[in-house]
Amino acid sequence: MASLKIFRLLPVVDETDPRWNNAENQGEVVVRAHSAADARIVAAAAEGDFLDIKAAPADGNSTRTFSAFRDDKLYTVVEDTKATYRSDGDRAVLSGHIRPVILSTRQRDTAT
Repeated sequence: MASLKIFRLLPVVDETDPRWNNAENQGEVVVRAHSAADARIVAAAAEGDFLDIKAAPADGNSTRTFSAFRDDKLYTVVEDTKATYRSDGDRAVLSGHIRPVILSTRQRDTAT
């Protein structure tokens, strides 16, 4: 098995930024993955999906592509070279608590 790399996914915008209206801020997450792009996929896969809970928005449509981890305006990905985590092993989330959020349910007060 080839060694993978360790990546940190870090939120890059403030909690009040309207881009969080459609996605939950999961905080910093550390993953073992092949690349920065793969790190986004590993983190997104740890979230829930409508298909996993039998509540699909339409037959056969996944919500994994809507994860905040896949949005470069919400999360940046940096390689962690500190050797805090071992690079050998499976692709996985190593640190951080990923809630099984599919799409944000946060409501903003839009009254004027």
